[in-house]
Amino acid sequence: MSEGRKRVVIEGVFPQVDCGLYPVKRICGDELTVKADIFCDGHDEVSAVLLYRVETEQSWREEQMKHVGNDRWEGSFVLRSTGVWQYTIIAWVDHFKSWQKDLLKKYEDGQDVTVELDMIRDQLKKAAETAAGNGNHQASERLHGAADELSSRHSPEQRVALGLISEGHLYSSVIDRPLATRYHHELSVVVEREKAGFSAWYELFPRSLGTDGKRHGTFRDCEELLPELAGMGFDVLYIPPLHPIGSTNRKGKNNAPTADPDDPGSPWAIGAISGGHAQLHPELGTMEDFESLVVKAATHGLEIALDLAFQCSPDHPYVRDHPEWFFWRPDGTVQFAENPPKKYQDIIPFYFETPDWQSLWQELKRVVTFWIEKGIRIFRVDNPHTKPFPFWEWLIGEIRRDYPDVIFLAEAFTRPKVMYRLAKLGFSQSYTYFTWRTTRDELTAYLGELTRSEVREFFRPNFWPNTPDILPMHLQYGGRPAFIIRLVLAATLSSSYGIYGPVFELGINEALPGKEEYLDAEKYEIRSWDRNAPGNLKELITTINRIRRENRAFHSTYNVTFYETDNDNLIFYSKVSRDGGNIILVVVNLDPTRVQGGRLHVPLEQLGVAPGHPYLIHDLISDEKSIWQGAWNFIELDPRRMPARIFQIRPRLRHEADFDYYM
Repeated sequence: MSEGRKRVVIEGVFPQVDCGLYPVKRICGDELTVKADIFCDGHDEVSAVLLYRVETEQSWREEQMKHVGNDRWEGSFVLRSTGVWQYTIIAWVDHFKSWQKDLLKKYEDGQDVTVELDMIRDQLKKAAETAAGNGNHQASERLHGAADELSSRHSPEQRVALGLISEGHLYSSVIDRPLATRYHHELSVVVEREKAGFSAWYELFPRSLGTDGKRHGTFRDCEELLPELAGMGFDVLYIPPLHPIGSTNRKGKNNAPTADPDDPGSPWAIGAISGGHAQLHPELGTMEDFESLVVKAATHGLEIALDLAFQCSPDHPYVRDHPEWFFWRPDGTVQFAENPPKKYQDIIPFYFETPDWQSLWQELKRVVTFWIEKGIRIFRVDNPHTKPFPFWEWLIGEIRRDYPDVIFLAEAFTRPKVMYRLAKLGFSQSYTYFTWRTTRDELTAYLGELTRSEVREFFRPNFWPNTPDILPMHLQYGGRPAFIIRLVLAATLSSSYGIYGPVFELGINEALPGKEEYLDAEKYEIRSWDRNAPGNLKELITTINRIRRENRAFHSTYNVTFYETDNDNLIFYSKVSRDGGNIILVVVNLDPTRVQGGRLHVPLEQLGVAPGHPYLIHDLISDEKSIWQGAWNFIELDPRRMPARIFQIRPRLRHEADFDYYM
């Protein structure tokens, strides 16, 4: 039979994911606030502490929790290192606080409180002895001193005052708690480094960095581009698979099923006679060249993100050496990848239901650790939703145990519950449906789901306007303004975003007829780009990335608040830093073809603007400054000039009384 004298109930603990089955996510340096409903029967007082520790530690640290009303309690602690942390709650009937409460009530009612004061004194003495027995002599001296004060010849009023201010918190920290209730779960929080929560990604194909579209680009060409990418404000350079490419069933231009002799093939068809996932495409350069690129990138503040595509071409050495890792059809051929009507004849998937699954898992882990040892700490994982969930939970857990700074981005354009499951299993970030959310209602509803529901506790979005696989319709037909609109939305709504370039900054919008796919896509051929072509967005991208870095409000996704406008083509929202010191307003014309104007409702009280006071609005894109008055203000945005404004708001303008000469 369980201990029937434990009277305190702990329930409604937040945050937790799926009743504590999966950890919540935070960034190193964050303060984790834990809330719970804590109460007991009767009229006694309750105390509670939040216990927390790094998973590898034996002992728990604790913070006092505070009652915030209606039996809801809160406590918090700072996550000072990466890795897995644990937290739980202990609560108990606090007889000391109960006696203090009764002391005050009886005293205010004019009753004799001598017995109550003596009870408090005796409990202080017992607590002092407990502290001394535990070697906490400083606490013991303080508690003895408080008890002696209550024994002194003070007036009744003074004794009551002393009884009410005696060392209550210290008393609670040293006493034994034999009848305390401990929450039935030890919850977890995965703490990652800053870049898992705030990053700007740039994707490019190194093989297209040759000068004429015919010469295969190299890692050395990529090195030469690093200063430009860093100058544009990116901190992650994502490179598609850089391994040998198979010849069997190689795809031609525009995904043609038959390749010409000079077609380079898709980098995602991994594996050839020269090697597989732990080797480099020979025309890109040597392993020394690659390691040099990783080091040089770091000197420019960039990290290389490697594509992790667990699939093979028919020529991969795995097919020869481990045929048991693949699914063979009755006619003796291996099953290639397909998602009807799409066919990927140049790619064959691993057969994760193979009886030899453990060896397959270990080999794929070896591939990841191989590249980690080459300096890679960020992986963009290709189609993780097509591999078993238990595999990802195991792999990410294994890698994070030894390398807690590794970041995994899930490229999973799939059903929401599948995307969320991958995030729960450990993926740091994920691609999202932002690519197809274009109207105000679509954007506000989707951001509400990501930032106002339980999803925010485990799912970190990474917004991409385009990818090598996806050229959405609005970019095909919206012209240059559409690219600016999607850039501003991606970069300001999400703390992590990325673009596939240079086609994005060049505004390339030619698609295969009737499809959301690039015409003459780099996936299947080497392209040559004039990165400085007229009309490019490099300068604007640089400005947007600078604004993101300099304004703390953009370092979180979860602080977005949408406001009212009287024109559905205008979307208006704020981002406010945690300390309230950085207030940003963003307004975007979602119509790339027409001028749109309308009134914006600024919630003055929420943003700290005194009623009737003017406030300074500074457009961080154009550097224009203006003064607004009142809650409703009119704005007009011409997409041919600039379809967006990013305002920094200063709630209070200075008056003459603020200057020294006025004094």
